Amino acid sequence: MKILAIGGSPRLNGNTNYLIDQSLQEAASLGAQTEKVVLSTLKLNPCLGHENCGTTKSCFQKDDGMALLDKFCEADGIILASPVYYFDVTSWMKIFIDRNYFLYRRGIRSKARSVGMIVLAGSSVIEDAIRTLDILVRYSISYVPEDKLFRVTGYARHPGDAEHNPALVNAARELARKMVKSLS
Repeated sequence: MKILAIGGSPRLNGNTNYLIDQSLQEAASLGAQTEKVVLSTLKLNPCLGHENCGTTKSCFQKDDGMALLDKFCEADGIILASPVYYFDVTSWMKIFIDRNYFLYRRGIRSKARSVGMIVLAGSSVIEDAIRTLDILVRYSISYVPEDKLFRVTGYARHPGDAEHNPALVNAARELARKMVKSLS
């Protein structure tokens, strides 16, 4: 079983990436093969919006997008993680979401059977980011029933806040346990 985490935070040592690491360590300890992709470390260009995705063999963009979409399609479980930047997911996560349009236009969906979401905010504006990720799941993954969709949300304004919040760390680890169990 392969679990792919896609992180939208450009802060490699930030709260969101810390919680991704906690989830993946837990999943690996339970026998899952894990991989973490931090979107800001890739060459990932925004969607060009040319509307030809359904007629081309691959995306016109010459970047890491197609390789990432291949990983996304092949993973058994997906963790989507983003801090909230200006009321929604980060621009890095939004680029990934928009690049999924290539798959959508071709009728291709991820085969993932379980999805986890980690969304952190500095204040009370998490709902729009969750809604954005829910829409991605609905249109980009074959079928994930509600009992195989797991969410961790919380507040972490300053560096290290997540690490010093045992409830949040435990929730990230529990997300992984639930995902592995649902995939077994």
